[in-house]
Formats: sequence, C-alpha cells, structure tokens
Amino acid sequence: MKTNIIFASKDFSRASLLLELLSRQGYSVLTAHKSREVMGMLTQRSFDLVIIGQNLADEEGLTFLKNLRSKNKTIPVIAVLESPDTYLEHIPSGISKENIFPHRVTGRSASSASQKITYKLAFFQLGADECLTYNQDLQETIARVRAVIRRTANTQPDEVLKMNEIEINMSSYTVRIAKKEITVTAKEFDLIYVFLSSPNRVLSRPYLIERVWGYNYFGSPRTVDVHVRRLRAKIGKAAKYFHTVPCVGYKFVPETK
Repeated sequence: MKTNIIFASKDFSRASLLLELLSRQGYSVLTAHKSREVMGMLTQRSFDLVIIGQNLADEEGLTFLKNLRSKNKTIPVIAVLESPDTYLEHIPSGISKENIFPHRVTGRSASSASQKITYKLAFFQLGADECLTYNQDLQETIARVRAVIRRTANTQPDEVLKMNEIEINMSSYTVRIAKKEITVTAKEFDLIYVFLSSPNRVLSRPYLIERVWGYNYFGSPRTVDVHVRRLRAKIGKAAKYFHTVPCVGYKFVPETK
C-alpha cells in the first residue's frame, strides 16, 4: 500500500530534489500552494503525512499548522525550513505568544524574547512532529520522513470512493467497475481518483498534469489524452461518464438518481 503525502509550500523550486527523491522511494506525493487546497484534499481522502514549507502562498506555515492542528491533531506533520537557526521576526497572524513560547513571557521580556525563538522551535511548539531543512543531506531527510511515518502509523479501515458503478479503494489501490476488478497503472489510478473527487468540474490538462504527474513534469500535456484514452478502453461502458471538453480538458459527469 502506498504512503500518501501532501507537500505544501509557496515555492517548490528548493524542494525539487526532495520531491523527486520521495517519488523514487515509492511515495505518492501531491503538491499544494495554498492552505485551503491542503484542507480540501484532507477532506477528500486520507493522507499519511503533511509536509509544509516555511510559507504557503496564502499564509505563513506557522499559521497554517496552528489551524490544521485545531482540526486534525493526529496526522503527522513535517516542516521544511530554510535554516534551523533562523529567528522569528514577528508573531504570525492568528498566533499568540502563549502558543509558541515554551514558557509564558510577558512585559518587556516578551518583546526581546520574540527575537530569540527560532522557526524550528515555533513549529515544534505548534505541533510539528519533525523539522527538516532544505540544505541537509537528502538521505537523512528521507530517513527522518520514514521514521515519522513509522512511529505515527496506525491501522486505518479501507477508504473507498464510489460513484455509479465505479469504485476505487485508496488503501489497496484497486479499481472495480460494476464490482469487477480491473487492472490499472498507478497513473491511471491517480487520474480516476482526481476525476471521481471532482465530479461535474471541468479539469484542464495542466491541472491534471500537476495533480497526477506533479509540478515538475515537463512532458507534453497531451500525455493526459493518452492516459484518458487507455482508461476509457479499460472501463468499458463506464467511459460514458468521462466527457471531453474541447480545447480545455475533461469532465467527469456521474448519473444522478
């Protein structure tokens, strides 16, 4: 069973090698730029780990972590920082001093203390399970990711997404059409998951590329057409739910009773 990871950051340029290595290690990694994207993904399916950068596109990483922990206290979170010794320059929006200082600090000392707490300590105080940096050894980074997943792993019931006669099991990575299991590739599985989790929504080729192949894919967007064509051939009559939107992409339209 694959380990599913969300990697959320404002900018993935520094994380490109880490993302590539995670993929090579067999992890299924989806990327997100904004906190609302992450929260939406977490409501759609189960994930084993969330990795966050120091900042997301719509808010600071610390603010996002605080909000995430208020809704989900169990999912493991790893923060990836620019440097382990960078000090907090200000208290992020929505966070009080009491949230991030190890001991209650008031008065004049609070102002000076705000310059003495590192991002690393602040992330730990807000509930991160591990803090890594972009410049540390990549093999050590992967080892630490494995360690977090190993110590936080628990037994989850199979998660099934079903629409009409199409049923996918996110735990066993299997697809059933009218209760009959069919063989699909990993990319075909991810593709059908994206369609089923976004019914009646037009999905552009670039969007599908990012969700299924990852942000650092530089091949032709037409690879989407190839995979959709193969998928349609495999699922038989259920292919009627997958509509082509000319010049844009595709749309999954399930039948409603």
